Amino acid sequence: MQAKLQAVTAAQREPIAIIGMGCRFPGEANSPETFWQLLEQGIDAVGEIPADRWDADAYYDPDPDAPGKMYAREAGFLSQVDGFDAPFFGISAREATSLDPQQRLLLEVSWEALEHANQAARAFNSTTGVFVGICSNDYNKMIWEAGGGASVDAFCATGNALSLAAGRISYALGLKGPSLSVDTACSSSLVAVHLACQHLRSGECDLAIASGVNLILAPETSIAFSKARMLDPSGRCKTFDANSSGYARGEGGGAVVLKRLSDAEQDGDHILAIIQGSAISHNGRSSSLVAPNGSSQQAVIRQAVDKSGIDPHQVGYVEVQGTGTAVGQSLEVGALTTVFRADANAKTPPLYVGTVKTNMGHSEGASGMASLMKVVLALQHQTIPPHLHFQAPNPYIDWETTPVRVPTEPVPWSAGAAVRTAGINSFGFSGTNAHVILTEPPTPSAPPPAQMERPLHLMTLSAKHPTSLQRLAEQFQEYLEADPDAAIADVCFSANTGRSHFQHRLAIAAASTQELSQQLAAFTQQQSSPTLWLGNVSHPPKVAIAFPGQSVAPNTGRKLYETQPVFRKAINRCSELLSAHLPMPLAQALYPNTTARATPENAPADALGPALSFALEYALYRLWRSWGLEPSILVGSGTGEIVAACAAGVFPLEAALKRAIDTDFIFDALSSPRYPIWSLAAGQWITERVAQASYWRSQPAPAEPQNASAALAQQEIAAVLVMGPHPIVAESPSDHPLWFASLQASAPWQTLLSSLATLYTIGVEVDWVGFDQPYARRSLPLPTYVWRHQRYWFDANGFGPPPQTTPARPLVPADTDTTSLIEALTATGDLSEAERALLPKLLSLLTQRATDESASTSSVPAASADEATTTFKTLTATDIQSWLVNRIAMELGVGPEEIDPQAEFDSYGLDSVLAISIASAGKQYLGVEVTPLMLIQHATITTLSNHLVAEFEASNTEVFEL
Repeated sequence: MQAKLQAVTAAQREPIAIIGMGCRFPGEANSPETFWQLLEQGIDAVGEIPADRWDADAYYDPDPDAPGKMYAREAGFLSQVDGFDAPFFGISAREATSLDPQQRLLLEVSWEALEHANQAARAFNSTTGVFVGICSNDYNKMIWEAGGGASVDAFCATGNALSLAAGRISYALGLKGPSLSVDTACSSSLVAVHLACQHLRSGECDLAIASGVNLILAPETSIAFSKARMLDPSGRCKTFDANSSGYARGEGGGAVVLKRLSDAEQDGDHILAIIQGSAISHNGRSSSLVAPNGSSQQAVIRQAVDKSGIDPHQVGYVEVQGTGTAVGQSLEVGALTTVFRADANAKTPPLYVGTVKTNMGHSEGASGMASLMKVVLALQHQTIPPHLHFQAPNPYIDWETTPVRVPTEPVPWSAGAAVRTAGINSFGFSGTNAHVILTEPPTPSAPPPAQMERPLHLMTLSAKHPTSLQRLAEQFQEYLEADPDAAIADVCFSANTGRSHFQHRLAIAAASTQELSQQLAAFTQQQSSPTLWLGNVSHPPKVAIAFPGQSVAPNTGRKLYETQPVFRKAINRCSELLSAHLPMPLAQALYPNTTARATPENAPADALGPALSFALEYALYRLWRSWGLEPSILVGSGTGEIVAACAAGVFPLEAALKRAIDTDFIFDALSSPRYPIWSLAAGQWITERVAQASYWRSQPAPAEPQNASAALAQQEIAAVLVMGPHPIVAESPSDHPLWFASLQASAPWQTLLSSLATLYTIGVEVDWVGFDQPYARRSLPLPTYVWRHQRYWFDANGFGPPPQTTPARPLVPADTDTTSLIEALTATGDLSEAERALLPKLLSLLTQRATDESASTSSVPAASADEATTTFKTLTATDIQSWLVNRIAMELGVGPEEIDPQAEFDSYGLDSVLAISIASAGKQYLGVEVTPLMLIQHATITTLSNHLVAEFEASNTEVFEL
């Protein structure tokens, strides 16, 4: 019982690792690296209100009491907040336009944080939690006010609800853990971090994304804050300075990925910092609702320290809230001194304090996240960044006696024997306070010397658009040029395992970091290379594995045997099982104790031939299976049929080996194969026959494989991977599967990785964790996805009703009496003789055009049910498909050329809201019942069109031609 209680207590206090970050902050600080540059260089990123927000002159007045005006005209702004990569998240242009830009920003920085943590490929469909700090929404109000509500559509409800800020991330990324938005004003995002830690410790999630966001899109809040005298007229946060008289507003967004420390260490994650403890509280009844409370601040800080179990003197830096008033700053410094330096003396190291708000303003709902990321970066770089705008010290603070110091220049963070430790304050004007204790991670132990390592490595990159892939490759090249000492094995491992794999794919084989960088440069410059593969995946292909039963020369695959544990284990197992049945150990016969090529004189005896062939092909198969290759079909020839049947589970390995060397061997029991099997010898499927003992009474004979390609092509096999040194089929016709070898004696790793790269770039799923499982690898933070931004912003005219398909009225109706019209025009018009002479021809052309237009619009269905039925009988599946393409394009807000009739609806971002709209229009325009359920059951335009035609034919005796 005592042990259980101790385990529960330990779980409640377990430290939380920060393993990834993503951000957007003023000053183009769009990554942790650029954010650190801004901090370390002491850059002031505050500037004039951009013209795309509001007219600063129209709303500015230095008089705080001027109605409808603000007295501050500068703040920390992000650029191009209207840009978003909607297709990446499966969001239609129509929905993205109604979507709060804060939600868009959160989606992107959350994905970046997952990739930075190398968790993107693992997070989907997991119990990952999402915790978002958000406390404002200007966009919703702007949409409503533009055009008197004409811009409001169904997506405005889901696109602007604060609760959806978290829910949308969970939905878009397939995360099934707790998901909640938090609004405690300025402390929102640090409270979100605290809640994420609690849920991790309770076991409700195993991974968590904590984030915060704030955008300033409209002037109203700034006007209100001006009336409350909360803003500094200079537009700067001057924390601790005597001239501080408020704060500067700021924008930003950031996300961190959190995991229990024990899990992060076990999983080999790259740990950026460790949250040792956190706490939240409220001021309760205080001097006023929004006033800071020194005793409450002191209490929440002490509570976080107690939970962390650290010595308060260990804290060397605190990222402060930095309230805008001199008295408020004095209260905060007093609380910090009381908790961290209560018994300070001359030998006590100083407590440095500062705030990122002096660089970029107070980002309100995102401010706690900005502070957290600043401290993580300071711990990583072992440097305390400078605090800006500190010139005349605040007279309310006793600087002579307090051990608090403000760094105006970068300060090397010397920890001595202690672990570098920091605290973070975040106090909301809601009265909710938060404090977090952070420490640096332990120094990673040096990896043990590699007992074996592959001589060649494979790195993969992918994107949902070729432009993004190109730019991602450029960023990886820049990364490698900046860090040429990065271990290529770790770079490849992190890139392969830490990211999802998308449609546009690149694979590069290289032996060194420098070679990898050169290959990336070749790709970005559109140069070809034999170690560079590029592909565009439309759907996962089906792959067959072929066992050729070919003779094997000694030393075939020796390099694999020496550097690949899975392959070596399979060879050794075969050798062990046949030790009593062969004249010499199989492993020794295959790999003699010399690296020299075997000569005919020392070649193995004939009795060993089938055993060597079986063992090599079986070991290659086990290797490919450990890399995640899942065959759809197996192909066998000669001894290869035995390997195929063994791989399919027909009989166990030991029995298969005995049958390979003894044609008289009788199987005790046989099972049905897990995969279909094609025999090259028989030239037919033997799937059922291999489970019959009579089939194995004669030795299968090798055969030419020409008839195999056609049979495999009928089964939609895209590629055939041969477990041997020869591809069997030298040239592949364009309409047949691609045959290629997985091993060549002269270059085994090159051949293997070439085959793997080919499979990857045509869409085969690879288990990249399994690919590197036998080796010691480190997770590295690498460049993250490069977005392809497009502008999405509401239109003051609104979406309006869908356009009608009624044709425009012709200038001259087809049944016009042209003779009378010519006479009337001649009599009343001021026409010359030449112009009067042209009238008959001109009117003839116009009436003919009216006749043609009338014929071309006859396919438009009428409104009534009877007329609709009559009209629908003239429509074909092509007509319906054309209407669906145009209608869906209109609903999504894209051009018809962007709609692929073969693509599934959800790939466009088509959801239930749009499905209802399309279904409603279908009844009116097609004259046939189209339900939202149909769009779910028939998930492409082509299948839905065919279904509508078939349904109509089934309910009517008169059938029209298609």
